[in-house]
Amino acid sequence: MNEVRTLLENFWICKDTDKETYYRIKRDIPNFQKFIREQLGWKLIHTENLLKLEKRPAHAEPFMGIEEFTEIRDYCILCVVLMYLEDKEEQAPFLLSELISYVETQLKTYMTIDWTSFTQRKSLVRVLQYMEKQQMIRARDGRSEGFGSEAGQEVLYENTGYSKYFATSFPRDISGYQSWKDFEKTDFQEIEQNKGVAKINRVYRQLAVCPAMYWDGNEDPDGLYLKNQRQWVSRYLKENLGGNLDIYRNMACLTLEERDCYGAVHPRDAMLPEAVLLICARIQDELTDEKIKKAEDECIYITLEEFQDLVLGCRKEWKKGWSKEFREMEETKLIETVRTYMENWMMIREEADQIVILPAAGRLAGFYPEDFMGGTEN
Repeated sequence: MNEVRTLLENFWICKDTDKETYYRIKRDIPNFQKFIREQLGWKLIHTENLLKLEKRPAHAEPFMGIEEFTEIRDYCILCVVLMYLEDKEEQAPFLLSELISYVETQLKTYMTIDWTSFTQRKSLVRVLQYMEKQQMIRARDGRSEGFGSEAGQEVLYENTGYSKYFATSFPRDISGYQSWKDFEKTDFQEIEQNKGVAKINRVYRQLAVCPAMYWDGNEDPDGLYLKNQRQWVSRYLKENLGGNLDIYRNMACLTLEERDCYGAVHPRDAMLPEAVLLICARIQDELTDEKIKKAEDECIYITLEEFQDLVLGCRKEWKKGWSKEFREMEETKLIETVRTYMENWMMIREEADQIVILPAAGRLAGFYPEDFMGGTEN
């Protein structure tokens, strides 16, 4: 077992629910502690009941949010619930009605709170279910989802005490921060006296948790470090995470072996990744045929309409090979689903009124057998 991978795949490891994994990782800490501390620059929280690797990224990316959350309101409610639990003793019981009153009091200055609204109740339910999933609270009597159906439903919870380790601690006051960029600056200002260390941490963090690492131009400090130290970076990553380091002109990524994968991987055996592989193949073919061209930064710039035609054209050509869901999916939803997936895997990004196709889209491609007749249905 690779214990660093286990820490990467899990938000934290709780001894009371996974004692075997907890002790297995605890015993192995001396073998990977130096890599965590020096290369990644991360903090490993180690208590009698919990192990948590604070995976602070080099840069914020679209896919890094909480997957279960759909509204900004969800995050606001989460923060207030964490505040509420801060004053609760471990294993202390509390009622949903008490929590609701606290959330309303704390948030009414910043947003309208109306628990008769189904969408607002669902926000709270998503937060409570997420916190139950992460073992920060336990429902002792009742179910969180009941409140989503009808306001006034009561639930008795227990505070496990883990919530106090959820939030990352910062070395300075963040109340005046305006955007995620302020958090990135803070993270590396902690080690600003040694810019070399900050650079090392940024490179390893990006390669460890992101699908790709990009840099601008030949003088980019992170890109230069990676190219000059590729042997050592490759060795440390392979020893601690596995996989191979692939470096291109302005991009690098960690590629895993087919039978040695962990976490979310692309491609995988599902219709959406398969569709994206076909789209990437179409992009590569059009590049070869000079229908589209790379810019100096190795990216391809197309309009939103051209991207839509690309997606819909692939479905039209290979429709019989696609699942029923994707064959019949409404065009706008299909385009949005593909766009989000490719954006999360850092194959594209949206800029104003255009789509930027990034180098990662050129690494993999998918094809049906030559004798497959996937033809269109008019």
